[in-house]
Amino acid sequence: MDLLREALERRPDLSMVMLTAHGTIETAVEALKVGAYDFLTKPVEPEHLFRIVEKGLERAALLMENRRLRELVGSVQAGEMIGESAVMQRLRFAIQAVANSEYTVLIRGESGTGKEVVARMIHRASQRAAHPFLAVNCPAIPEHLLESELFGHVKGAFTGAEQDRKGLFATADKGTLLLDEIGDISPNIQIKLLRVLQEGEIRPVGSNANLSVRTRVLASTNQDLEGRIASRQFREDLYYRLNVLSVTVPSLRERIDDIPLLAQHFLRLACHDMGLGEKGVSPEVVGYLKSRQWPGNVRELQSYVRRLVVFCQHDELTMDVVALLEQGAKAQGLSAQEPGIPHFRLEAYKEAKSRITDAFTDRYVRELLTATGGNISEAARISDLSRVALQKILSRLDIDATDFK
Repeated sequence: MDLLREALERRPDLSMVMLTAHGTIETAVEALKVGAYDFLTKPVEPEHLFRIVEKGLERAALLMENRRLRELVGSVQAGEMIGESAVMQRLRFAIQAVANSEYTVLIRGESGTGKEVVARMIHRASQRAAHPFLAVNCPAIPEHLLESELFGHVKGAFTGAEQDRKGLFATADKGTLLLDEIGDISPNIQIKLLRVLQEGEIRPVGSNANLSVRTRVLASTNQDLEGRIASRQFREDLYYRLNVLSVTVPSLRERIDDIPLLAQHFLRLACHDMGLGEKGVSPEVVGYLKSRQWPGNVRELQSYVRRLVVFCQHDELTMDVVALLEQGAKAQGLSAQEPGIPHFRLEAYKEAKSRITDAFTDRYVRELLTATGGNISEAARISDLSRVALQKILSRLDIDATDFK
C-alpha cells in the first residue's frame, strides 16, 4: 500500500493492479480509493490476469493521450483551427498559400465547419493583417439594407438616411471583407458585387460618384454554387470572379481523429466561461463522441460539450453525464440521435453504469464494423484497440464481424 501511494504520487497516469494472496475487502476498498486500477487475489486465472493488464495498459495509454491533448490545447492560440489530422494539415498549407496572394478566395464547406475561422486565418497570415477584417452574413440582412451595408449611402438616399454612412467595403479598405454565405444574395446585389470585383470601385446608395477601394474579398458558402448557376440563381461571371482561389474546409466526419483534441479544447473554454475549475473527460466519453454523428459539424460538437459541462457535477465528464443529457433531450422531445443510450431507471449505480456502457460499446462497435466493412485490423486501428481486445468485445456482445462484409 505504501508503494501504491508513492508510485501514484509520482506518476498519476499509472494504471496499477494489486495482486495478493492476503486480500480482504477492506484492503481492496482502500487500494481502489488510493487509486489502484484493479485488485486481484491469488490464485488468479492467467486469462483474467492478462485481460486486466491489457485493459490497464489501454487505460494508461488513453490517460497519456488525454494529457498530451490538454498540453496541445493549452498551446493553441485564439482563432486557430484545432486539429492534427492529415486533412487539417492540408488545410493549413492551403491557408498559407492563398494568404500570400491578393486574389479573391472562395471558402467552401458545410455549415458549422469553421469557414469564418479560416477566413480570419487567411487575413492574419496576409500582408493586410494590420488592417481591418470585417465579416457580413449576407442572408441575415434584407436586400434593400444589404446594399447600404456593403457600399454605404449618402444623406437623403432613403427614408432614415440622415447622414452619409460608409459601407463595409470602404471601412475595410486595405483590409479584408468576408462575404459569408455568398450563395444566398439576390441577383441585384450580385451585379453590384461583380462591378466591385472588376473595377475596384463602389457606388454608395444615392450617390452619383464612384469610390475606389482596395479591399480584398473572401467569400464563403455551404451551397452548391455550380448547381445554382445551372438553375440561373447565381451569376456565372461572379462565380469565376470569386473562385480565383478556393479552399475547402473538411467536415467533422472527415477528421474524426481530431474529435478528442476538439473536445478537450471546447471543454477548457466551457469551464473558463462558466468560472469552473479544470475538468477531464473519460476515455469512454471520447470514444462516444468519435462514434456519434455530427451533422452540425464542429459547431454542434462545441454546443454538445457545453451542455455536458452544465450537467457535470464532478471533475470528469463520464458516460453517466452523457446519459443524463441524452435523457433530458428525449424528455423535451428533441432528437438525441443516439437510440443506443438507454433511459435512466431507478437501479443500483453499478448496474446503471454497466448498462449504459454496454449500450454505448455495442453501438460503437457496430458502427465501427459498418464503416470498415467488417475488417478487424482496420477497426482495431481506428478504435485504438488491439485486435485481441476488439475480438473479445465482439465475442462478449455476440457480434460476428463477417455480417458486416
